[in-house]
Parts: sequence; structure tokens; C-alpha cells
Amino acid sequence: MKYLSALQIFALAAMLACGAAQAQAPVAATTTPPKVGFAIIKTSKVSVTEGLLLPDGSLTKKTDTNFSAFLIKHKDDYLLFDTGLGANIEAQYAQDMPHWARPFFKFDKPVRSARKQLDDAGLAPIERVIVSHGHWDHASGVPDFPEAQIFASVDEMQSIAHPSVGAATVWPSQVATPNTRWVPLVLRPIAYKGYARSLDLYNDGSVVLVAMPGHTKGSLGLFVTVDSGTCYFFIGDVAWKTAAMQAGAPKFWAASMIVDGDREQTLRSVQQVRDVVRQYPDVVV
Repeated sequence: MKYLSALQIFALAAMLACGAAQAQAPVAATTTPPKVGFAIIKTSKVSVTEGLLLPDGSLTKKTDTNFSAFLIKHKDDYLLFDTGLGANIEAQYAQDMPHWARPFFKFDKPVRSARKQLDDAGLAPIERVIVSHGHWDHASGVPDFPEAQIFASVDEMQSIAHPSVGAATVWPSQVATPNTRWVPLVLRPIAYKGYARSLDLYNDGSVVLVAMPGHTKGSLGLFVTVDSGTCYFFIGDVAWKTAAMQAGAPKFWAASMIVDGDREQTLRSVQQVRDVVRQYPDVVV
């Protein structure tokens, strides 16, 4: 597994500002960081049977899925959208993942937390972390950022306030740690790219949250428009693979029954993403 080096975290964001979403080549250290950009911080991965993730996927072939955090840069400010797997994931998993679910929900070791990678990059401690939703593979790193305020939608805060053991729940070991400063986010009735409720984090249209209920009641999506003008859309667990979203296909029925709080609403959210892509073909999901 490849992790981001200190240079790559900033260089990737700079490349994305130029629209090179899949760039992997080294970049000179003198690359000017973008005003608005992002980097994907992979903390772990797992190989999953393709048929569980993709419509008409193979039941014998496996495909990798990543546990990632997203570093968002806006001028001199940085925030993290989701945390991926955190430094204490093994203890969290042992405490809160039911034994029956462990053959189906697992992760590869070693895990390299977003906090570790950001510290190695020499980045000052992140002061704002936003979770798309409270499930274990998105909020595991919350305790790694004691200096930060941790934001979730006001609807998601209902689950965060009542964590429980489970395969698709908000885990006490992740969200109920001492000194974690949770802050509810209230989206406004302002339409953005077809979504009725949104929150413009910097009041300039470059980093915008939208409500995407279904997988959980308070799931959030994030639009980021980088310096090149390209708009990227992070959709959390509305769909697990772009191909599934493009086909308008649900998750494998057994998996969806476990992980999606409202299966019908999740499908509506999938359709809404498809509508966005049709109406705004330059949006990258």
C-alpha cells in the first residue's frame, strides 16, 4: 500500500488545482500550493468480492476498497473530511465490532492514520474535522485530533449522542472519548447543484456541504471546486463504487440491509448524484 509522503500531500493538492486528479508522478518541491485543493490520505484498504460492490460484479474476483481521509485546503486554512481509520482502530474494532460481523467488515494491517501522515508532513494540527457520517470506517480517527472541533450534521448528532456496538453503528470507542468537542452543523435552505439544503463553508462557493440522507439520517456530501475550476463531489457511503452510482444500482442487498439505515432513501440519494452528473457533466464523483 502506498501512503502520502509529506511532499505528496501538498504536491497532490497542487496537481489537482491543475485538474490532474489521478497524477502519481513526483512533483518538484517548489510547486506552489493551490488556493483551493485537496489530497486523498489512504489509511488502509481491504479486498472485497467485486459482486458486493458493483452491479453484475464477479463473485470470484476481488477489488480493493480504501479507507481514506480527505485533506481540504482553502487558502491558508485546512480541514479534514472524514478520518479514515485511526491510530486506535484495532482496540476500537475489538471493543465494538460484533464477532458475527468480523468476517465481512475488516481492514488490512498495518494502518497508518491520517494524523500520523499529517504529522509526518509537518502540517500544523488540524483545527476542523468534518465527518460525512458516524460509522466506524469514517470516524475512527476522531480521537486522534484532540485539538480540533469535530463537526457532523445536526441529524447525525442524534446517533453520535447515543453510540452503540454494531456493524453499522456509531461506536462508543470512537465518538465518546474524553475531550472530543462535537459541533452540530445546520445546513441552510439554500439550493446548490440540485440539493435543497447546503452549507457554503467559506462563503465563496468553493467548498460546499449538502445533505445526503439514507445511508445514515445525517449523511453529508462535499463539493470542492479547485483552482482549475474542476468540481469534485465526495459522496461518503451513498455508493461504494463510481460504477455502481453510474448504473443507479444499489449495494448488494445483504450488505445494504446491514449498513443502510433507509434503503429507499439511499437509492434516492444515488439517483440524485446521477442527476447532478447529468446536469453538471464536469463534476467528478
